[in-house]
Amino acid sequence: MTHARTAPLVAACAAALLLSACGSETNGTASPAPTSDTGTTTTTTEETTETTTPSAPAAQAGGDVTAPGAELAVGDRAVVPFKYGTTKTGTIALTVTAIEQGDNADLAKFGDKAKGITPFYIRVTVENVGGTDLSYSSLSLRGLGEDGRGTGVIITGDTDRCESETAARDFTTAGAKYETCVLQAAREGSKVVAASFTDSDDYKDDPVVWKG
Repeated sequence: MTHARTAPLVAACAAALLLSACGSETNGTASPAPTSDTGTTTTTTEETTETTTPSAPAAQAGGDVTAPGAELAVGDRAVVPFKYGTTKTGTIALTVTAIEQGDNADLAKFGDKAKGITPFYIRVTVENVGGTDLSYSSLSLRGLGEDGRGTGVIITGDTDRCESETAARDFTTAGAKYETCVLQAAREGSKVVAASFTDSDDYKDDPVVWKG
């Protein structure tokens, strides 16, 4: 099912790519492939922050909250507190169902600055566990490389193979679900092998991590 979308950080027909690397800062709008979307890329000297993921037990049956720092396998379910905006809070369950590698050609609308970049698609099922009103909320996950750190490439937007969905208007009852895809990327020759959840105060320093 395709739900109504919101894009609090990205314009409806835009996508953004930030490459963390040593060098001077450059901003610009890339020339897109023939499409209605445009891609914006930026190179910056900002370094990627290392994320540590100490081992911790996963959630137990019955909806108990997953401990910060839990390490799970793709396909495992985590239950976490969730806040969206300033008024919507609740508890959700996340199941990362796949981490898929795409092709550089998938990033054609990002222009020349996407050269040497490989997209990865984190597919996740989101469930409303607490039964509070989380309508129109959206989710963010972070891709991690083989060293357990961020890949140095921060990317937002959609591709034809990975469309980000938001919760529908009726995502207000326990058991309501939707599926979405989170676009992540790595430099050519590197991979995204895990996904992390940090979008809650308790998990900022100790994220839940799913390993492929």
